[in-house]
Amino acid sequence: MIKDPPILRISRNFPRPPNDVVKALTGAMTGHLVDAMGGGGALDWQIKALGGGPQSFCGVAVTCDCGPSDNLALFGALDVVKPGDVIVAATRSHRAASVTGDLLVGMARNCGAAAIVTDGVVRDVAGILAVGLPVCCAGVSPNSPVRNGPGTVGLPIVVGGVAIASGDIIVGDADGVVVVPQAIAADLVKRLVDVRAAEALLEAKVKSGLRIPDFIADVLSSPRVENID
Repeated sequence: MIKDPPILRISRNFPRPPNDVVKALTGAMTGHLVDAMGGGGALDWQIKALGGGPQSFCGVAVTCDCGPSDNLALFGALDVVKPGDVIVAATRSHRAASVTGDLLVGMARNCGAAAIVTDGVVRDVAGILAVGLPVCCAGVSPNSPVRNGPGTVGLPIVVGGVAIASGDIIVGDADGVVVVPQAIAADLVKRLVDVRAAEALLEAKVKSGLRIPDFIADVLSSPRVENID
């Protein structure tokens, strides 16, 4: 006879990045982070901050896999999250029922979470906005989930097309949400300096009247471009 699987599996002691690395990425623009990572790392464009609520955050990921129409794992994450962490809830992009409402979001705030990110939908918009915790989601539905499991907390997940492990760094702003893998976070801090400097230089040139940057002008005047009239 096959035994019933556990309704929840929790990994609590995952490795965490140094605090100074997290601090160095706090306030970074998501676009700059993506550029520093070679053009990727952002979650699906539909996952955005709930309208009118706070948008900017940075913290260590605590992952949970809720599955469709269930949020037991999200409640389990409340027992793992530390102040400043970002709870990331995978629902397999389920949109028929919400994964959280304002009360659970309030509990996450009370636990010290910096934000909640999910590929699912949420409900109780007015209440969530009143809580004041950034919530990034794919939409809104009043339908409610159950708390039956199975689910996981602290184990790898995929949200918005991006693989996420607990201990990665999650950064959000008005443009979206970016995942910084823990393994490259310290190096990314160094690369971010060059990206910011290049952006500042080009921005200054644009404000001074730049019409076409040199690197594009070089392409336009090269044999790789054929002028047909």
